[in-house]
Amino acid sequence: MTYVDIGIYAAGVARAATTADTFNAVAEPRRREILDLLATGEHAVNDLVEALALAQPQVSKHLRILREVGAVDVRDEGRQRLYRVNGHALRPIHDWVKTYERLWSERFELLDDVLDDLSEKAKGDGDDAE
Repeated sequence: MTYVDIGIYAAGVARAATTADTFNAVAEPRRREILDLLATGEHAVNDLVEALALAQPQVSKHLRILREVGAVDVRDEGRQRLYRVNGHALRPIHDWVKTYERLWSERFELLDDVLDDLSEKAKGDGDDAE
């Protein structure tokens, strides 16, 4: 079987459905933008449409997917439907990313050490010029 590389996915390899879990649902950049907006508080669909400059059907489709995986909740208020982030559903993503936090911290500490050494060396080189 021949595989054609398309971005990070290869043809012939099955992908999980977008609505299979939160990881797959938030893999789409527009859905992450929606979550970013909803992180500031509840918003109606029309608010999201305006903020994202997308058509209402597109925003509704993304919201439906986010609802199906539990990443957003919705409540009716009069004639509006207000959406908000469900942080509990995003917990698996947080937990997964947190496993890399130690690695990032260690690398930043090493970078700080290198920058300190370079700074000290630059100061030392400047002292010789006097």
